[in-house]
Amino acid sequence: MKWVLYEKLRAATAAGISAALVTRLADGAQSFFDGERWEGALEVSAEQRAQARRMLVADKSGVLPGEEGLFVRSYARAPRLIVVGAAHISQFLAPMATLAGFEVTVIDPRSAFASTARFPGVTLLDGWPDEALDALRLDATSAVVTLTHDPKLDDPALIAALQSPAFYIGALGSTRTHAKRVARLTEAGFGDGLARIHAPVGLDLGGRAPREIAVSILAQVIQVRYRGGAQRDSDGKLGR
Repeated sequence: MKWVLYEKLRAATAAGISAALVTRLADGAQSFFDGERWEGALEVSAEQRAQARRMLVADKSGVLPGEEGLFVRSYARAPRLIVVGAAHISQFLAPMATLAGFEVTVIDPRSAFASTARFPGVTLLDGWPDEALDALRLDATSAVVTLTHDPKLDDPALIAALQSPAFYIGALGSTRTHAKRVARLTEAGFGDGLARIHAPVGLDLGGRAPREIAVSILAQVIQVRYRGGAQRDSDGKLGR
């Protein structure tokens, strides 16, 4: 391993950022990849980069498809779920996600909602969502879900998530609510990336109770983590 790539990998892991080393087995040439930046000697196709990202998100290592013999070694932290909005759904989603192996953080500047009494054992941040997300340094193994129903809180969080390599972005709200959200974010200059947002959030499991919606959200986050993509039309959603 070249020293410069080792230093990049060491710095990434020290900062809690998931990263991977990609090695050409024939000659040992390597590149560093953190789900967004690709640095090093290897030239790879867009599909190979996408596949390497999927492997990093899922914390898998292995050989990329193709004749080049490129081996991906993932160094992934535990997946993170960042929930914006300490709502009733969040109270069910946070412990479920923790049991599923996610590091959970709930962000809400409203202290009456984001309390340890309502969220025991969960990391709580009371800053403004975009500032809190920036401090968390979202990486390729991060998922962000906005649940406040308040554009003043959700929109800044979504913008911060769209500017990151987060593997999943979801937003609570009906189809009509999301159409208004798309119009606002498009006007703000983020139209090209809005397909990354899963909205209405969650798989269409048929439930409407907060705990059932939480299950649908976590199920979709896990699905996207391992299967990738934003197959919203075929997966279906809860109409909220």
